[in-house]
Amino acid sequence: MRVPRSVNLLTLLALLLAFAATPATARMVTDSAGRQVEIPDHVTRVFAAGPPASVLVYTVAPQTLIGWTRAPRPAEKPFLLPAVRDLPELGRLTGRGDTLNLERLLADKPDLIIDFGTLNDTYRSLADRVQQQTGIPYLLIDGRFASTPAALRLVGDILGAKARGEELAQAAEAIFGAVDTTLAKVPADKRPRVYFARGSEGLESGARGSITTEIIEQVGAVNVVDGLREKGGLVTTSPEQVIAWAPDTIITLDRAFFDSLAQKPTWQPVPAVKTGRVFLSPNLPYGFIDFPPSVNRLVGLVWLLHTLYPQAAPGELKDQVRRFYSQFYQVSLTDAELDRLLAGTAP
Repeated sequence: MRVPRSVNLLTLLALLLAFAATPATARMVTDSAGRQVEIPDHVTRVFAAGPPASVLVYTVAPQTLIGWTRAPRPAEKPFLLPAVRDLPELGRLTGRGDTLNLERLLADKPDLIIDFGTLNDTYRSLADRVQQQTGIPYLLIDGRFASTPAALRLVGDILGAKARGEELAQAAEAIFGAVDTTLAKVPADKRPRVYFARGSEGLESGARGSITTEIIEQVGAVNVVDGLREKGGLVTTSPEQVIAWAPDTIITLDRAFFDSLAQKPTWQPVPAVKTGRVFLSPNLPYGFIDFPPSVNRLVGLVWLLHTLYPQAAPGELKDQVRRFYSQFYQVSLTDAELDRLLAGTAP
């Protein structure tokens, strides 16, 4: 998360005077960073500070979103509720390439700012500074994958959707439980060695322990990218290094890389390529593995479980994906839409 670009304080002060309004009633909540923040009793307008927060708020209380950090693309819109799919693109306060200034934030008049991700001093400092400068309550929610049920409960309570937050939290716990049950049947030496390929050349990945690849480790696979670490846990590597790591499985988000892999001579010695164990992750309306690292990874966990352990995974993949989309995204998938989604060919 990067600090936003500089703001004209005189402009801010003028906007604050025009914008200032004290809610009739308020309550104190404690966010995941231990910060005590006073918020309105009834929150109706939420600004999500980054893409992970957008997904979190959408799943729990979509009616509170005032806009998207990035407007949904045409291919993504059928997988989102009609009431919010056409909300405006507002930009982001956090992450690489923040695109929102505080004047615009004030003009949008949110009741609350929510961020969902890693908690550290940089996040706290940004939240405190933006809250002080704008007067808008700013909450930090723990984005660690294993903490997803707690995040859903907390945000449900904050946004007046406690029952829905609890429902989704229990569904998340059931998915994590299915993973634990499945892995109990698979000896450690039978679990796959995975390389997670990002980008059209497949040469960007996530270091072991990073937020980018924690879902792969959560499902019991061995992330072969170890000993390298760049900013944010992302690494840039080479085909020679991937050959040396010798993954037996490759997971990729990029169709261009997936489709061209057979024509890349430098990749042919990789065991996963030799045996055809290269899998394209679905990505609508959000990535199953990443992009962004948010609640959408729960369905990615289901997909990975069936992809990596087809004989041990419980139930039917299609049924579970359909149920997730209905429960979390509140959309019903036709059989054709489901097939295209899982094949990575949805328009």
